Amino acid sequence: MDWEGFVKECKNCTRCGLSNNRQNVVIGRGVPKPCPVLFVGEGPGEQEDIQGEAFVGRAGKLLDILLTALDFNPEHYYIANVVKCRPPDNRIPTWEEMEACLPWLRYQVKFIKPFIIVCLGATAAKAIIDRDAKITQIRGQWVEKGGFLMFPTYHPAAVLRDIRKREDFYLDMKNVKEKLESISGQVHKNT
Repeated sequence: MDWEGFVKECKNCTRCGLSNNRQNVVIGRGVPKPCPVLFVGEGPGEQEDIQGEAFVGRAGKLLDILLTALDFNPEHYYIANVVKCRPPDNRIPTWEEMEACLPWLRYQVKFIKPFIIVCLGATAAKAIIDRDAKITQIRGQWVEKGGFLMFPTYHPAAVLRDIRKREDFYLDMKNVKEKLESISGQVHKNT
């Protein structure tokens, strides 16, 4: 299936109850092409549901500011979520909802071919790295799994709620940038 076919199928998805109240299926943000870094959050919030694009609310603006400050090239990353439809009242998606949506994320990983997957928050870390993962224990540590380097960190929304997380979040993203630069030879072959 090509990207357009994926988008069409994803937008028509009714695999779980989240499809009942969505305004938009939120596929992601960025240019869908092979790139070295894939950022994965939990799911769309209100603004994302309205606009149909990932990370466009306050948390997304914080992420954008940090990526710009650290000089990430927008051609080198794509931003997606574990679930593609907004959970009611921005609640955490259930395991059933995540499992129904994970095939879409797996397709994105297969298509984008990242070297690094950054799990933004506990939900993404649990869905991608380990169902029993605790973000406070694994945050900032590199994990190799399935041929990918994975890096769990705080979700930008958590950083907005708790300013004590700002420095750790900054240092984590700096760590990702440094790792990206250290594998730049592979990156240029992939992009």
